[in-house]
Amino acid sequence: MNSLKKHQVKSLSEILKLVILLMILSVSVKAQYSKAKKGAANNSKFNLAKSSDNKDWLINSTGYKAEVTIVNNKDLIMNNGLVRRSFRLQPNVVCYDFTNLATKQQLIRAVSPEAKIQLEGQWYNIGGLHGQKEKAYFLPEWLEQFKGSANDFTFISHEVIALKPLLPWMEAEWGSFVTQKTSGQEVIFLYRSLIPQLKGIDISIHYALYDGLPLMSKWMTVQNNTGRKIKVDQIIHENLAVVEEESAVVGDVTEMYKQHGLYVESNFAFNNAMRYHLSDQTIHWKKDTTYTSQVNYDFNTPAILEVYPNKGVGVILPINEGITSIRSWELLMDSYDRERRGLAIRKMYRSIAPWTTANPIFMHLISKNDEQVKTAVDQCVATGYEAVILSFGSHINMEDTSAANLTRWKQLADYAHEKKIKIGSYSLFSSRRISEKDDVINPKTGKTGGAFFTNAPCFGSEWGIGYSQKIKQFFSKTGFDIWENDGPYPGDQCASTNHPGHEGLDDSQWRQFEMQKNLYQWLNARGVYINAPDWYFLNGSNKIAIGYREVNFSLPRENQKILNRQNIFDGTWEQTPSMGWGFVPLTAYHGGGKEAVLEPLSKHLKDYKQLMIQYYGAGVQACYRGPRLYDTEETKQAVIEVIDWYKKYRKILNADLIHLRRADGRDWDGILHVDPKGEIKGLVMLYNPLKEEINRKINLPLYYTGLTDEVQIKEKEASAKKFKLNRDYSVDVQVKIPAEGYTWLVLQ
Repeated sequence: MNSLKKHQVKSLSEILKLVILLMILSVSVKAQYSKAKKGAANNSKFNLAKSSDNKDWLINSTGYKAEVTIVNNKDLIMNNGLVRRSFRLQPNVVCYDFTNLATKQQLIRAVSPEAKIQLEGQWYNIGGLHGQKEKAYFLPEWLEQFKGSANDFTFISHEVIALKPLLPWMEAEWGSFVTQKTSGQEVIFLYRSLIPQLKGIDISIHYALYDGLPLMSKWMTVQNNTGRKIKVDQIIHENLAVVEEESAVVGDVTEMYKQHGLYVESNFAFNNAMRYHLSDQTIHWKKDTTYTSQVNYDFNTPAILEVYPNKGVGVILPINEGITSIRSWELLMDSYDRERRGLAIRKMYRSIAPWTTANPIFMHLISKNDEQVKTAVDQCVATGYEAVILSFGSHINMEDTSAANLTRWKQLADYAHEKKIKIGSYSLFSSRRISEKDDVINPKTGKTGGAFFTNAPCFGSEWGIGYSQKIKQFFSKTGFDIWENDGPYPGDQCASTNHPGHEGLDDSQWRQFEMQKNLYQWLNARGVYINAPDWYFLNGSNKIAIGYREVNFSLPRENQKILNRQNIFDGTWEQTPSMGWGFVPLTAYHGGGKEAVLEPLSKHLKDYKQLMIQYYGAGVQACYRGPRLYDTEETKQAVIEVIDWYKKYRKILNADLIHLRRADGRDWDGILHVDPKGEIKGLVMLYNPLKEEINRKINLPLYYTGLTDEVQIKEKEASAKKFKLNRDYSVDVQVKIPAEGYTWLVLQ
């Protein structure tokens, strides 16, 4: 009996231990699950920006509303739950706090002037306080000891207004998928100077904080009320002493890491690189020699960020007129991960430049006569295409503003519009020679030549001004819908003093850029869609080449398939699918033999269809350049099949793209579209370049679909199968991909 009791006690003790063990295990699993969630999608280490209800702003950005508050009548704070920027208002405005609320990272290590301006050769600070000695970090209590300066432009007043859209965009009828309307709060600080010769100069610095994104924008306006002309040599509208990203004792500072937590873009970018970071003309990382406690022996750490145009402004400002600086956007990053950073940039573009989400289905017509234009329009109607763009080499001339030419093209536009088809045309600006009088004058030689494209017209010449007027007249009179502008202004300076659009070399870049920008914005406001091979997105353009080298499209079709998928993969890290265009040579382009082209289309139908699937399956429009979309009934039905498929899945195919595996010709490659707000949460495109069918287990990272527990997956139009998500929000799927073919998976 005693033995039995002892055995029961022992059993109860073991059970109790087991229960405790299970409880500990449960807590451990939950902790690991939470940890996996924070490092989801790609196993990179980052902190996700979350509100009190545990949201990641890249999946659900609701609730992050911009607010502006005044504290103790001396501090102004801008905060949207993702980013906070704080200013002391007296004795002068100074930003002392710039915090990423997702990572809790403070970006400010020292106070600085809010901006700088060079007027008639003399530099002046705008805002800012003096007195900080230690520049490695900043303590808010130091503010009480800092002083203003009589030589600086001083704060007068501030105003808070609702943030307005960047441009007065007329939303087009075609394929526009705006996910977030521009909204937020804007603060305007007014400054004036006590210096007598600067009396009458009003400077306003604008700060905009967006709803739903860790994003701020900044720009400056200068108003000349002095009663005389003044020269604005340069404007540095952003000046931040930021925390350095890397400490290095010696070495090439240009190779040092810059602050990864702050991504900056401006609306002053060009040079045909077709990537922002290679096109930017404004971002400058500088050393701070007053930061004497830094690690670098020569005080060369890149720890000051300034934003200004490389070549200066150089504008003579007339009486009672103003000038607006370039505008920059500062996106706070919470990760080193390339995909997550790219998703943040793409979401920024969809918010600040919603016109980039429009993505019409167009063909690139080579025409010799008007009847070919009508035939192309009819083929668009028959296949579901939405637009015709008359390609280079066609019989149109947009610079001919004669009544006869305008009437002719209006009639063709009317024909297209009656059939619900948009129409547009190609036009070349820069890479051409006009005349000694109108071309850019090289400041080194005093002659034409030496421009970005060797010879190029000056936008400020009589011809350049006339070109802009002719383009506007053509669109006004004909009702055309699309402009493909090749060789837009690439940044050439011009030393001419006889061109009516600029004074001389100093203001030549600024003035020419303004003319180009104004033309694009005029078209954008009319709802005209703009293709341009340069980074004018923030000034109204819609699309750029996704990866483009002409001679590659003279290679055999087999090469083009792989190269196109590589271009798509590489070109969609920091831009949405709708922001890029590809190319399909239906007829010969820059040489190449029969193996390079698709005509006759019916003879190369398999290649034609796969090239369409590759582009449409990525949400990327291509220039199908040739005289027709189909040549036989079989070809017509193939085009219809692809377009119907694209339109069925259009929303998800135009959604964000996750990179799975880059094409290398050795094994499968693929991409994943994700839309956490959509009925379809994801769509996977998979390709097999091999000559035999392959069977692969593929891991799909589904974190950015917004799915948390399970997913319904169907291959093509087959029945759906249910899958349980792994703890890192991924799922493993066994897939067969046909030889030299493709398949797709739909996720719900």
